[in-house]
Formats: sequence, structure tokens, C-alpha cells
Amino acid sequence: MTYKILVVDDEPDLEPLMLQRMRRQIRSGRFEFVFAGNGVEALEKLAADSTIDMVLSDINMPQMDGLTLLEQIPDVNPNLRAVIISAYGDMQNIRTAMNRGAFDFVTKPVDFDDLQVTVDRTLAHIEEWRAALDSRDKLVALQNELDVASKMQQSILPTSFPKTSDYETFGTMHPALDVGGDFYDVVRLPDQHIGLAIADVSGKGVPAALFMMSSRTLLKGTAISFDDPGQVLSEVNSLLQEDDTDGMFVTMLYAVYNAATGEFTYASGGHDAPLLVQPDGSSTLLPLTGGIALGVLPGHDYKQTSHVLQPGETIVLYTDGVTEAMNADGELFGIEGLREYFANKPPVDSEGTSQQVMQAVADFAGDAPQSDDITCLTLQRN
Repeated sequence: MTYKILVVDDEPDLEPLMLQRMRRQIRSGRFEFVFAGNGVEALEKLAADSTIDMVLSDINMPQMDGLTLLEQIPDVNPNLRAVIISAYGDMQNIRTAMNRGAFDFVTKPVDFDDLQVTVDRTLAHIEEWRAALDSRDKLVALQNELDVASKMQQSILPTSFPKTSDYETFGTMHPALDVGGDFYDVVRLPDQHIGLAIADVSGKGVPAALFMMSSRTLLKGTAISFDDPGQVLSEVNSLLQEDDTDGMFVTMLYAVYNAATGEFTYASGGHDAPLLVQPDGSSTLLPLTGGIALGVLPGHDYKQTSHVLQPGETIVLYTDGVTEAMNADGELFGIEGLREYFANKPPVDSEGTSQQVMQAVADFAGDAPQSDDITCLTLQRN
């Protein structure tokens, strides 16, 4: 790479001396020099040539001195770096130059070996600065893409939930990153049935979000084709096995609720047990069905079981972002923390219950950073 250096000095002998002493660097194509006799001329050259990398300027010059030039350079190109040539011992001007943005200085009479070291150090800083700017621009572009991905992900999660005089549902998710690996869904099925799903994809960030969207699409398509939750999970697992999941998997709980009878039939693929909360705030964990995470083992047969909800009972489905939430002391919230919360504040309605879960985790974690997606889906029989 050729670096273009603007030398600003009113001494007529400096230009041929600089070209003679830097001839090797010029011949090798490393340096190219441009010259100006004062600050005004230097600003004109900077405005006309955006490829200049650095400025090497004397302080005492007619029309515009080097200190004034330093103040004007950022208006032309804020990414330029300047080195000042100062009289030996002139610390006041050197201090003023540094305060006005000079990167470094050399003293007269100029030692060209020292000048070479100073120029190399300045150019190395310029490269680091450009790399930092490039990284910043890439981060801004990446953040914009993540914002779009986050909006796309949020758009596939349900925002309106089935609610009748017999039952109501509600779900919410707080991702740990811009995009998350958790999801929930509520599927309207024939004959007063609804399907409820909650899942947690391995990993975080964009790969988890992409796998999440794929899993959610497969689940939704399968849920309208099979009646039994166990069959649904078995089919989704088989479909995931057909794709190259690159070692990723998803824990999932899928249930079908019969609004006419209150029967809640569910199958778990390595997911946390549903929490059954009574109207008085007491609670119990429903039994798991022994299934493993989806995408791990082909041909796995997922079992299912049922519970008949009584009026006023609430089913709370959640991801491990709830139970594994950690406070500043490194303590886990745990399922017992959630049960204790409901014991003190019994659920009122499905939406309120979901918000209670989020609030319970937030109160427990305090200022500790969120390390995992926090997701909750609730069903209450009225």
C-alpha cells in the first residue's frame, strides 16, 4: 500500500531534502509526498485530494501556522493524523499542538531516522483506526440486520390468543439477545380443540433463531395433520432428522386442549414439566412423558398423558430461562421459586399469570444480566 503524506513547510530546501532522504521508500512505492508552503495551501490540497493519509507540518509559517492548521484539519478529514515539526525545547507549542489533535511530533533539526520511526508509528495507528472504523461499520450493519431478524422473529409469534367464556390463553417471551431460540405457539384446531406448544432451541443468537423458525414451521404444519401430541412430536422429530441440523436440537412440549371437556393432553420432548396452579396459588408439577429432545435420535416414539383441568386451574408452560434465572449471588430461581411466588400471589387470569412469571424472574434476578430467553405460555380454564 502507498501512503500519501502532505508535508507543510515554508522552507524551500525541505522538499528536495525530503525526497532525497526518503528515496528508497518512494521507489518501493511505500510513500508518496505532496508539499505545501503554508496552512492555507495545505487545506486547499487536503480538500482537493481525499487520498492523503497524514500531514507532517511545521509550526511557524506565513498566512496560516501549523497550530491553526491543526484546528482546521478535522473539518476537512477527521480521520487524518498529523505530526508536528517543532523547535527543540519548544514545549509550549508542542503541548498546544497535542491538545489540538497532533498525533506526535519531531524536533528540529530533523533526524530522518527518528522521523522514519515517527511516520511508521503514525501510519500503524492510522491502519488500526481504519480497522476500528471498518469493524464499527460492520457492527452497525450487523445490528441493523439483527434488528430486522428480531422483528421477523417476533412477527411469527402469536400476538392474539384464543379466549372464550370457557378458557383463555396467553404467551410472552423476553429474548436474552436480539434474536432468541425460544418460541411458543397456539394453534386453533377443529371441534373446540386448541394446540399449545412451547420450545427451547439449543444455542443462542442467529443460528438458534433460524433453527427455531424451522422447528416452529414444522410443528405448525404437523399439528393440523395429527390429533395426538405424541404423534406430532414424533413426526416433527423425523422431519428434523431429514434436515442437516448441524448438531442442533430443540426441547418441546406440545399439548392439545379440549375446551368441551377440559382435558389437557400433552407430550414432552425433553422439556420442563407443566406447572398446574390452583386458584388458591398452590401448585404441582404434572408428570413428564419421558421423551427426549427433538433432532437427537431418529425414530423416537413420544408418549403422551392427560390431565383434566378443573374450573379455575391454570397450566403454566415455561422454558428453562425461567427456572435457571440467576441472581447476583449465583443462585438459581428454580421451579420452587415460581411455586412460592404463586403461593403468595395466586393467578387471576391467563395474561396476568404470564406477566407474573416474568415479574417473578425479574424480581429475583435484580441487576444480574439475563443469560437465556425467558418464555411463558399459560392456559386457564374459567
